[in-house]
Amino acid sequence: MPGANGSPAPNQAAGLFCFALFSFFDDHLTRNTKNYSMIPALTPTYNRAPLAFERGEGAWLYTTDGRRFLDFAAGIATCSIGHAHPHMVKELTEQVGRVMHVSNLFQIPQATRLAERLVANSFADSVFFCNSGAEANEGMVKFARRAQAMSGHPERTDIICMDGAFHGRTLAMLSATGNPKYLEGFGTPVPGFVHVPFNDIAALKAAITPQTAAIMLEPIQGESGIKVASPEYLKAVRALCDETGVLLALDEVQCGVGRTGKLFAHEWAGITPDVMSAAKGLGGGFPIGAVLATEAVAKNMTAGTHGTTFGGNPLACTAGNAVLDVLLAPGFLDQVCARATLLDGLLDELVQSAPSIFAERRGLGLLIGLRCVPPVGTVQAAAQEADLLCVTAGDNVLRLVPPLTISEDDCREAVSRLKKAVQILTNTQNNKTLEPTL
Repeated sequence: MPGANGSPAPNQAAGLFCFALFSFFDDHLTRNTKNYSMIPALTPTYNRAPLAFERGEGAWLYTTDGRRFLDFAAGIATCSIGHAHPHMVKELTEQVGRVMHVSNLFQIPQATRLAERLVANSFADSVFFCNSGAEANEGMVKFARRAQAMSGHPERTDIICMDGAFHGRTLAMLSATGNPKYLEGFGTPVPGFVHVPFNDIAALKAAITPQTAAIMLEPIQGESGIKVASPEYLKAVRALCDETGVLLALDEVQCGVGRTGKLFAHEWAGITPDVMSAAKGLGGGFPIGAVLATEAVAKNMTAGTHGTTFGGNPLACTAGNAVLDVLLAPGFLDQVCARATLLDGLLDELVQSAPSIFAERRGLGLLIGLRCVPPVGTVQAAAQEADLLCVTAGDNVLRLVPPLTISEDDCREAVSRLKKAVQILTNTQNNKTLEPTL
């Protein structure tokens, strides 16, 4: 019953007050639930270091709090011509002011020019552009299977891959990689990928069947610990492919584009693949991937067989052309070899002087690994404390992949900072031995 003046009765008023209060808190909590979320806005698929960089110059990165790091990670072998290279900055700035993106339904002169330059300087007759290494590797598998099918062998769909490989994070490339750690929780692996030991030609021969379409391998395995395929092995693989009609598909996402002192790593063995992937260093830090193929393989990829929205866009291909302007300049790749020789000598001395920290140096060109004695994560952390950025890899290896434009002085400075890291680790070990045992 309402009150005498028409106002709600006391118990009714209390009910209305409680309803209003509940509605307020319900609305407030609903609108602010995200403020109490336990997950960061940026999905935590990486264990990120507490460092944020505001600018870079050459082989150096500068943090928001004023620290200066020598960058021997280079975006994991991606910033091939260093940070803020003047030519790259100029070319990209001008292109942004003209046109950044058009569909592949139209002519893209920047893509045509980049493709023509890659063809002129490699085994390939044709190039397909995409956005990343994983995409390039996916495309390479499609190229190989399609070529087999169109040549009268549709049953040839299997891809023989190597133990210790890393081909990317898409579902199919996780299956090509074959590492159970990366496959966990993602359901049944994509069929059609077979694995054999790396650098073992007998195992490879035994794995070939009438269903084999291609052999897919990295001339240098990066993620598993900078493991180099021997020239003899690569020559034997090429001969085996020629003998059996199996295609040779090389993943040069990390080891290609000048990283070893040749434009592509397989050149050291004097062989050529049928199809190859490239990415990382091709864009100098800008996202781009590429599938390079012979005419016999590429001619089967007709209109509608593959595609990409962003691949080969004007801006990405401008970046790729800027990188090639630097890499293809007379003497540049010889300079990469010279820097690699310098680092090899300095690092060999370091390994000999610090046997409790480093077991061996491995690699080719400026794709270098130091196999560590203590856990590699502690060595990387000590290097970071010494203001040197580097990357871990499998087999307890510290990965050193500086920009290809690295100077002699910066090479020496990097080794000096590694020596500081050794001292940090040695002091830590000594302090631990002095700690009383309870």
